[in-house]
Amino acid sequence: MTPFTGTRRGALGLLLGLAALPALAADYPAPRPAVWTARDFRFHTGETMPELRLHYTTIGNPSGTPVLVLHGTAGSARSLLTPGFAGVLFGPGQPLDASRYFIILPDALGAGESAKPSDGLRAAFPRYNYADMVQAQYRLVTEGLGIGHLRLVLGNSMGGMHAWLWGVTYPDFMDAIVPMASQPTEMSSRNWMLRRLMVETIRRDPAYRGGDYAEQPPSLRSVNVFYSTATNGGTLNYQATVPTREAADKLVEARLAAPAPKDANDFVYQWDSSRDYNPAPLLGRIRARVLAINAADDERNPPETGVMQAAMARIPNARLLLIPASEETAGHGTTGNARFWSEELRAFLQILD
Repeated sequence: MTPFTGTRRGALGLLLGLAALPALAADYPAPRPAVWTARDFRFHTGETMPELRLHYTTIGNPSGTPVLVLHGTAGSARSLLTPGFAGVLFGPGQPLDASRYFIILPDALGAGESAKPSDGLRAAFPRYNYADMVQAQYRLVTEGLGIGHLRLVLGNSMGGMHAWLWGVTYPDFMDAIVPMASQPTEMSSRNWMLRRLMVETIRRDPAYRGGDYAEQPPSLRSVNVFYSTATNGGTLNYQATVPTREAADKLVEARLAAPAPKDANDFVYQWDSSRDYNPAPLLGRIRARVLAINAADDERNPPETGVMQAAMARIPNARLLLIPASEETAGHGTTGNARFWSEELRAFLQILD
């Protein structure tokens, strides 16, 4: 693995804040947002919507080699357009140079500017799952953009789980998948327990009113901060950046003062949608080459369980890059900084040529 060469950040909160800034457009072609409507979209529940709005962003010329890049839970295409991600990948001479690749970044169903409960249906919105979200991405790529084959599907966190589902659902549609901060195994253990606790805390908040609330439930802010602190950041990083109670208190206070998620129904749906994720029984269907990238200090996908290694052994042409833990890594958030893995991605893509 190529070591991280940057200097240690002054504080974890500052690092995470910098990661949210838009990338400089001068580093690569200007992102182009657009909307496509999927007609008669059928959910796994059997419910249908006559029109399902799907927002997406593209970078590069449509004549370029198409690649699909997928964001994490509660994110959007915009959340990937950061100096640490897009700024390391999409510029001239970088691994996904937009002068060569046509980069497609969808807002997932239920997130960003794509269709979601807060558009008006509230808790009557179909209870979508990851399979529905991947189906929406597939229809966007094939029907909306007229693309019949992808060079690569790359995703981070939830996007990584979606990449695994692409591999087992549409095995001949892409040459390679790069799932990051994820496992191709059943949603379970601490990862699911804490998601379930977040969802149930909001549902049981009297102010939630079954999803028909007049104001956002107070629990929304606290459960979001709790989950991100418990499952993101990295043990060594936290010890280095907030080594005293006073420093830790300041970080907690800053996070509690930050804007809460915009809508409780959107939040509940986003986290609940992972409930039946489990590509493990279908791993034998994967035909694409696989470069899985995880961090050794990932709180949601701890490597010491051995489940990731066992799953990888079942997949032909698959390799796991495990980024060692350090004061510079950020646990589950490590892969959001492409400097940790960009050169491995470059070498992987060269194998495909």
